[in-house]
Amino acid sequence: MTRHACLAPSLAVLATLLGHAPAVRAQTRWTVDPQASLAWWQVNPNLNHLWATTCPADPEWRPGEGRSAGWNINPNNPNLALPKNGFAGVEDTVHVPLYPRHKVLSDCVEAIRGDITVNDTLHWGGVHGIVAVRGDALFTGEEMRDVIMHQVVLQGAQFPEILFTLDSLVGLTQTGDTVHANAIGTLTVRNVQEPTVAVVTIYPDSGGMRVLAKWHITAKDLMTLTPELHEVGLGISAKIWKSFFMGADIIFRRETAGAN
Repeated sequence: MTRHACLAPSLAVLATLLGHAPAVRAQTRWTVDPQASLAWWQVNPNLNHLWATTCPADPEWRPGEGRSAGWNINPNNPNLALPKNGFAGVEDTVHVPLYPRHKVLSDCVEAIRGDITVNDTLHWGGVHGIVAVRGDALFTGEEMRDVIMHQVVLQGAQFPEILFTLDSLVGLTQTGDTVHANAIGTLTVRNVQEPTVAVVTIYPDSGGMRVLAKWHITAKDLMTLTPELHEVGLGISAKIWKSFFMGADIIFRRETAGAN
């Protein structure tokens, strides 16, 4: 079964997009800016509370209903309105994520690391790399739910990171300075490896290259990656959950010559 994957930065057109290097057969290396990058997940249907981020400080993100105390949400920001479906099990695969980031700020915890290399910037061949996300940095905003996610479902003490290994790029198209592509690789959660295909959008932003990535799997396939969900119960055991989305909004910066 084809899986639309997470955390797959497609760097096929870096030099052309950002103008940092001529199109030559030369290897370039790009690294994640952790304070300007985030990862997220969202359940479909979201039931007005089933979503999370690694950057809860971002002013354009809000926790769901039933959240713990201490969150400040700007009531005048129309982008922060709750879904109109309430806790009803209404499927929504369009508004994913519900609260996308519109402006890049360096207000995120350092939850993401990684680097990508491009061996041939003339033909954009030999694109490889890895992106890792700290599982304990994902937050829904409800304390007990987050503890269960970190300690039980993701087993963070034993498996602290979610990994995506990028192997190749396919299906590149470009409109203006924006590139769309699929990135082929492997997603690893709790040492369980799954072949993945990420849908990515790439464009210059904030002095670097911004990569938006998104993938989804069925709720049944989610159980393969996180079987402890069955023990916890929740909506997945009641077959309320239909699918699971995860993604990233990452800023990559090109390494300068001689950098370590």
